[in-house]
Amino acid sequence: MAAMLLLGFASGLPLPLTGGTLQAWLTVAGVDLKTIGIFSLVGVPYIIKFIWSPLMDRFVPIWLGRRRGWILPIQLVLLSVIALMGFLQPAYAPLMLGVLAFFVAFTSASQDIVIDAYRTDVLYEKERGIGAATFVLGYRIAMLVAGALALIMSDHIGWQNTYLIMAAIMVVGVFGTFVGPEPQGDVTPPKTLKDAVWGPLQDFISHKFALSMIFLIVLYKLGDAYAGTMTTTFLLRGAGFSPTEVGTINKGMGLIATIVGALFGGTLMIKLGLFRSLMMFGFFQMVSNLSFMVLAWIGKSYGVMIFAVAFENLCGGMGTSAFVALLMALCNKKYSATQFALLSSLSAFGRVLISPSSGYVINITGWAMFFFITTLTALPGLWLLWKLRREVDSLKNS
Repeated sequence: MAAMLLLGFASGLPLPLTGGTLQAWLTVAGVDLKTIGIFSLVGVPYIIKFIWSPLMDRFVPIWLGRRRGWILPIQLVLLSVIALMGFLQPAYAPLMLGVLAFFVAFTSASQDIVIDAYRTDVLYEKERGIGAATFVLGYRIAMLVAGALALIMSDHIGWQNTYLIMAAIMVVGVFGTFVGPEPQGDVTPPKTLKDAVWGPLQDFISHKFALSMIFLIVLYKLGDAYAGTMTTTFLLRGAGFSPTEVGTINKGMGLIATIVGALFGGTLMIKLGLFRSLMMFGFFQMVSNLSFMVLAWIGKSYGVMIFAVAFENLCGGMGTSAFVALLMALCNKKYSATQFALLSSLSAFGRVLISPSSGYVINITGWAMFFFITTLTALPGLWLLWKLRREVDSLKNS
């Protein structure tokens, strides 16, 4: 669990440094809006990381084992390139900064591939829920450090020193790599690159319920994600709260509620098992959307807002723990890097597909009806989960 916490931190730290924090730096430096918009493309590697994940299943480093042998050099590269970013001036070298930011995102996505595989390989069945929750805790703390804390630091010590300190903090992840245990049991890696590319697909589709599981992965968190695309906009524009109020309650308290939910859900999974956890947490996720519908009916109310934000994030954190445990249970350890990368990409597919419709739906139906529709959007995933209850309960370590 200590390794899960530290590696979760290492996984979460680079993301804001190439996203929101970098955007703030570019804005403060006076970079034009078109260039800032183009910088959003540096996040592309996170979406397509499954393309090079077979390499990390196929080739085994000569040190620290099959997974940690990859993680350590990747972390050292991340540390170095994040530090290099700090020496550039966005106003004078935006292209070079963009190249470095893209390389950080590529390296960070590569780290995610191997850490996800390592987590899948090292955790026993009973540990998956709490292991995923502990990982989420480390990840969220890192997002806070590289996001809010980095912005505060930049005001006092400048952007160069901020990025240098963020690079130094990556040592936390390096320590996590060293303290992490090796997965037990001998797993034979793919013998050829062809096997590493096609083997994971053939292995997964060989299950008679493979297609149904793909639909479940796409649908399970769809209602939660659909509502989440417009939550901040609703609180600002629909309910009339100030940016400070939204930042403090929705982002600050919401983060704490997500962490608590993930840890509580992960712990509860030990008693409930995978299927019952997915069903219970998925139901809570669905119902939590209705709290925003109530807020839309009532109007600006601090009490209802606090309840809605806390309830939604708490349930979302619980659902995430169970969902990550499901993805791990579906992976064959021989191909865990590629399979987890593919499955996690599939989980984002539904969100990307449905999210653009949110603004049009709100214009037609209004805020309250929109959140009711997002609640209904969660029903197909729960229905399919119920149909697959025997298959989900039968999932064991591959």
